[in-house]
Amino acid sequence: MAFRFLDYTFDGNVGVASFRYQNDGVVFNERAQFFIPNEAIYNREILDRALFLAFVMIGTSYYKAHPTRDVVLNRSIDGFQAGFFNKVYQEGLSQFAYENNLTRDDLAHFDGVGDDVVLKDSGAKSAVLAFVSGGKDSLLAAEKIRESGMECEIAYISSYDGYPAVIDEFKKPIIIRRFVDRRGLKQVGGMNGHVPITMINQALAVIQVILLGFSTIDFGIGREGLESHAMIKDLPVNHQWSKTEEAQGLLKAYIKKYIASDIVLDSVLKNYNELEIAKQFAKLCWGRFGNKFSSCNVANYKQDADNHALKWCAKCAKCANSYLLFAPFVGFEEQKKLFGRDLFTDPEMTEVFKGLLGVDGVMKPFECVASTEELRWAYKNRLPGYGELPFKL
Repeated sequence: MAFRFLDYTFDGNVGVASFRYQNDGVVFNERAQFFIPNEAIYNREILDRALFLAFVMIGTSYYKAHPTRDVVLNRSIDGFQAGFFNKVYQEGLSQFAYENNLTRDDLAHFDGVGDDVVLKDSGAKSAVLAFVSGGKDSLLAAEKIRESGMECEIAYISSYDGYPAVIDEFKKPIIIRRFVDRRGLKQVGGMNGHVPITMINQALAVIQVILLGFSTIDFGIGREGLESHAMIKDLPVNHQWSKTEEAQGLLKAYIKKYIASDIVLDSVLKNYNELEIAKQFAKLCWGRFGNKFSSCNVANYKQDADNHALKWCAKCAKCANSYLLFAPFVGFEEQKKLFGRDLFTDPEMTEVFKGLLGVDGVMKPFECVASTEELRWAYKNRLPGYGELPFKL
């Protein structure tokens, strides 16, 4: 049975987009609420192209319940689009495939013909829409954009009514509210797993930037996803695929080729690895955000979680990753305020650190974390006061 992309609509009066899909006989209807500025002027053809991109990206959330090679779109696509969508539904779902014993052959295969697109500029003004989650990367990116003096609005994508209070340190954010069809997913049952959430969010961002008339989208993405976790035949398994240089390059090319040539997906952190981001955050942002930020998904970023006040669980791979990265740049007592103890000497964290540091064959955690090489350097160059791990590197 094929997965079907049924249709999408946009109500410009209230700023609500609807996206409908069918999988195993169940119809899903996801909605997204956007901010519409007063007297908004936008090109409807360009907006429709952006809606189509979001339509395909969001589809991963419903496709994964009952994955199949066969997909049916509601319009024809060309060869470049088919190649890009195949990457998203294969490499972007590689962790999902690994956890559900699937191969590339089991995943979606899009077909396209030709390659003939005539672009239109959106007429965007030089301004940035910066997406801030409350983690170190996005906060540092927003700080750098502010220091540059560029016109900028802050945005946050939410599954509930609120947002992290730390974002108000910049300004009240524009909220994009995503309403996932959980009732439909519960009805259809089936498989579950990781989707390329960064690309879903970036597709929503393209819609919002068109409605604002801005030129640039910034998600604060550095040099990430350098290492795969495993291989499934010819499919690399990479939790961070949608943040990799390859994936971001493909999405940038898609936006320029099929939406508008003057809309730019960029990152002020694109040339920085995770160590450099931690170093700069410690220097530029720790005094301001040190007790307000968090990069912990477990404590803050689950669906519908109230994350107004950000926290650290101090038990997960993301917490361990941050603890390692800051150890060369932030004193032990400062980190202890966040995590409550020395994570290096906690026996319950030993296996997590082995996975991060590539010890005893423990698999790298399925999280957005730094490379093994960076994390090993961070541990070996930690400041005085930190304890030692119970194993040798």
